[in-house]
Amino acid sequence: MNTKPFGVYLHWPYCARICPYCDFNVYKNRTNDEAAWIAALTQDLDFWANRTAGQKLSSLYFGGGTPSLAPLSVIEAVITHCDQKWGFTDDAEITLEANPTDAERATFADHAKAGINRLSLGVQSLRDDALKFLGREHDAEGALRAIETANDVFNRITFDLIYARPNQTLADWEKELGEALALGSSHLSLYQLTIEPGTAFAKAVDSGRWQPAPEDLCADMFDLAQAQAAAAHMPAYEISNHAAPGNESRHNMIYWTNADYIGIGPGAHGRITENGIRMATETALKPSDYLANPSATETPLTQDEAMTERFSMGLRLIGGMPLTPDDMFFDQANRLDTLKQLIEDGMLEWDQQNVRATADGRRLLNRVLYALLG
Repeated sequence: MNTKPFGVYLHWPYCARICPYCDFNVYKNRTNDEAAWIAALTQDLDFWANRTAGQKLSSLYFGGGTPSLAPLSVIEAVITHCDQKWGFTDDAEITLEANPTDAERATFADHAKAGINRLSLGVQSLRDDALKFLGREHDAEGALRAIETANDVFNRITFDLIYARPNQTLADWEKELGEALALGSSHLSLYQLTIEPGTAFAKAVDSGRWQPAPEDLCADMFDLAQAQAAAAHMPAYEISNHAAPGNESRHNMIYWTNADYIGIGPGAHGRITENGIRMATETALKPSDYLANPSATETPLTQDEAMTERFSMGLRLIGGMPLTPDDMFFDQANRLDTLKQLIEDGMLEWDQQNVRATADGRRLLNRVLYALLG
């Protein structure tokens, strides 16, 4: 039996509201045909279970979109089907993304009963003015209520915060982060606000309605977050993610360590390795297209493309990643030369086994790593 981590990612494409910074594959929430969704998702799972016999799931992740808005019957059916087809490891992580609205908070206990054992809350800020700017449906008080409820219901929770917002000062960020660290979560994701093409925020910036925070301030906020979270015994284990020891996201570690995972649901991506070939999979973007044909296109990655992905993901980890003999002998795009230059520039360090980002490098790699290695 394969003992490497192995996971399933399910993309639920609907949201009650589309946030102005979001560039994910999301659609305005609507009435859903529960039976149709269960049939499509389980058909997709059946296909991949036949391809990956002998595996056990170390992670099942319901992402989106807002998967906590999915009918409970859909969530229960997927968990049950995954258990029947693969089975879960003893320490398997089953994560559900949710928002801190009162309506979603009322369903937390039902989700835990269905098998969810880790909740990821899209808090984004503890300030009402920021939440309004970010297009969120909850206020700060609602966020605090949701975190308190989640801590009572689930053994493990995480929540997101977005920093480097317009007019946010370093002192503002220090105070808000301090409040967040005191709320009892074992994991925090701290993301710098970035302007993604095609989003409402991109249009606002292009039209001059507001401007992103200066780069120097962003770097100072990043450094502050590293130090403040570490002092609260939640050090960074990845550029944007912080956890108490033992509470790192097992699902995201699958991505960052180049392990295999299945992607189901509209617009979901997956990565499977067969006969030494790394395969990229992607399902249809539109929900209607996926429901009509719940399958994925499969594209074999060249060795060079696979190497780019492995470095782009692995170097996000604070502990870095190993260099393999294949890396040393196959490098058509001269990425090793790029890595050597980054080492000379003090952005990376290498101990003859692992290559990792330095403190200076993490600030740079937070935004441009893929471009550097692409």
